[in-house]
Amino acid sequence: MNIKTKTSKIAIYGVLTALAIILGYVEMQLPAFFAIPGIKPGLTNIVVVVALYSLGNKSSLFINFVRIAIVSMLFGTLMAFLFSAVGGILSTTVMIILKKTGKFSPVGVSAIGGVTHNIGQIIVAMFVTGTSSILWYLAILWITGTVSGIIVGIIGGLVCKHIKPANTEKSAFAGFR
Repeated sequence: MNIKTKTSKIAIYGVLTALAIILGYVEMQLPAFFAIPGIKPGLTNIVVVVALYSLGNKSSLFINFVRIAIVSMLFGTLMAFLFSAVGGILSTTVMIILKKTGKFSPVGVSAIGGVTHNIGQIIVAMFVTGTSSILWYLAILWITGTVSGIIVGIIGGLVCKHIKPANTEKSAFAGFR
């Protein structure tokens, strides 16, 4: 997206961050799937995928981190921040690397990002509990992370098809009036 002014860049970041915060709040209101802790649909990652493919690498990382910090402060705990920050930053970094290879679609990038997020959370859980016996839980999270990541990638990919990429003259968000 060709952002002509600093003000428009701030506005776009604000809109995407606000959307991610709202989706984070909505996600917190959903009951746990099958009563299994840690499983969520990852709705906020739709914004991360859209930011990654329409604004770029640094933008997606920035928006995701700001979203994690604000959602944790407003609706969570320090522990929730730790789990979200490690999982979110790790998954966004891996998604950036995969996107750079050019070998993965937004769906593939998002699916692997979902699994990577879960790996980050398990690393934090092992650190907090002081045991590696929790590693078995990763098998469950991989399945749900992959499914959620695929759904998020499909939705994010569809949104990206309807906005112009960063290197065009027309604003990527011109269609969102």
